[in-house]
Amino acid sequence: MKSRIALLVSLITIFFVKGATFAQTMPKDELTFLTSEWKGERFPDGRPKIPDALIERARNIGIDDAWTVLKNEGYTNQFEGNWKVIHNDVVVAGRAVTAMFMPSRPDVEKNIKERGISKQGRKGNTNTWPIEVLTRGDVYVADGFGKIGGGTLVGATLGNAIFSKTGNGVIFNGAARDLQELQNIKGFNAFVRDFHPSFLEEMVLMGLNSPIRIGGTMVLPGDLVIAQREGVLFVPAHMAEQVVTTCEFVTRKDQFGFETVKSGRYTTGQIDSQWTDEIKTEFLKWLGQHPELGTMTRPELDKVMSKRTW
Repeated sequence: MKSRIALLVSLITIFFVKGATFAQTMPKDELTFLTSEWKGERFPDGRPKIPDALIERARNIGIDDAWTVLKNEGYTNQFEGNWKVIHNDVVVAGRAVTAMFMPSRPDVEKNIKERGISKQGRKGNTNTWPIEVLTRGDVYVADGFGKIGGGTLVGATLGNAIFSKTGNGVIFNGAARDLQELQNIKGFNAFVRDFHPSFLEEMVLMGLNSPIRIGGTMVLPGDLVIAQREGVLFVPAHMAEQVVTTCEFVTRKDQFGFETVKSGRYTTGQIDSQWTDEIKTEFLKWLGQHPELGTMTRPELDKVMSKRTW
C-alpha cells in the first residue's frame, strides 16, 4: 500500500512539474520559494501581485533615491543602464513578466513549437507567447542576450498588442524595430539596446516567468520595474512599499529643507543629518500645509528617520 502511495505521489509530482516545464514556466512552488519574502497577494501562477496603487506612486519617485534605499538594504545589483529609449519623458513602472530567449537550435525549437501548438493551444512564433500572459500593470521584461540584428523582439504590431494589455512599456535586452510607428503609441515606451530594421530570427523562448539576467541584474517575476531616463531599476516585490514610501519622504524632506534653509530657519547641516524633535514637529506642521504631498504621522516619520543613511 505504501509503495502505491509513493508511486502516486511521484506521478503527481512529475505531472505538475513537467506540466510547468512544458509551458516554459517555473513551477508555482519554486517561484513562491524564491519570492518568499513577499507576504501579499499573488497571481495564480505564484507571481507577487504588487498593488496597482503602489505602482502608480512608483511612477513619481526618483530612481536615484530608490537605488539608494535598495543599496542600503544590501541590494546592490538592481540597476541597469545604457539603454536606448523611444521617449525620454515616459516612465515605465509595473510588475515584471519575464522571458528568457536563447539562440535557436532547430531540434529544440521544433519540439517547443509543436508542443505549444498541439498541447497548449498556442499560436505563432514563441516570441508572442509571453504577450498572452500579460495583464494590466505588467511590464514585459525579456533577456534577448543583447542581440541586435535579428533580435527585434518588438515592432509596431506587438507593441500595440502589449500596450493594449498592460498600458505599459517593455524592457528588452535586445532590439526593437518600427521606431516611427512605436512612437505613435501614446504612453508606450521601450528600453532596448538598439533599434534595427530587421525581423526577429534565430531566437527561441526558453523561459517564461522564470528568473532572468538583464545585464548585471537578476530579475524575478513580480519585481517592481521602474524605468526612467537614467536607466532601469528592478525592485524586489517585498521591498516595493519601503522603497516607494522612503522616496516619497525624501521628496518632501528636500522641499522642506530647501524652504527652511533659504529662509535661514535651519542650516544644511541640520537638515542633512538626524533631525531633532523641533525639526520633526515643524516638518509635520509644514506637511499639513501642503496636502498635495500627502500625509505622515510622527511614528511614520520616526521610523523613516531611524533608518536614515541617505
